[in-house]
Amino acid sequence: MKLYYHPLSGHAHRARLFLSLTETPFDLALVDLAKGEHKAADFLALNRFGQIPVLDDEGTVIADSAAILIYIAKKRGLTDWLPTDPIEAAAVQRWLSVAAGQIAFGPAAARLITVFGAGFNADEVIARAHAVLSNINAELADKQWIIGSAKPTIADVALYSYIARAPEGNVDLAAYAHVNAWLKRVEALPGFVPFAETPVGLSAA
Repeated sequence: MKLYYHPLSGHAHRARLFLSLTETPFDLALVDLAKGEHKAADFLALNRFGQIPVLDDEGTVIADSAAILIYIAKKRGLTDWLPTDPIEAAAVQRWLSVAAGQIAFGPAAARLITVFGAGFNADEVIARAHAVLSNINAELADKQWIIGSAKPTIADVALYSYIARAPEGNVDLAAYAHVNAWLKRVEALPGFVPFAETPVGLSAA
């Protein structure tokens, strides 16, 4: 397997993290976003949207971070990470949707301002970040993992990266004790790979 990624992309980190946590052999292929390599013809042949990550599994090409998580779990039969029980499977999908929605338009968008100079309204996206973090903190009040399972699932992987680096977007995590405890549990998993840190926002000090 080959994973096309960039070290500052939280979406790419999700895929890299899950490959590492599951001890799935893979090679990394750096896509230089600053040079526009994600818009080059050879990369667009892999993903016409020009986005990372992309997984190439001996010619089977999977684009989108959530799709990659599902593909790896399904291909390897990892039912702890992607349960087959209908209720648990629905719960995983719910949080994948949160990762693609409220997380993307909250803490991820706030970080895009400070790391990449995106033109979002900082007050608006930071407020969105705190709204979703408050909900996740409440969800984790009586749970070790986000769907309430005994072990982590791909939902935890999908949520982790942009929450962990939320302070880079000036989103303070201090008020979210359950979220911070959950972050530490993820980081203690065998095979954990940290998301590259950028000294911006609240992480600049």
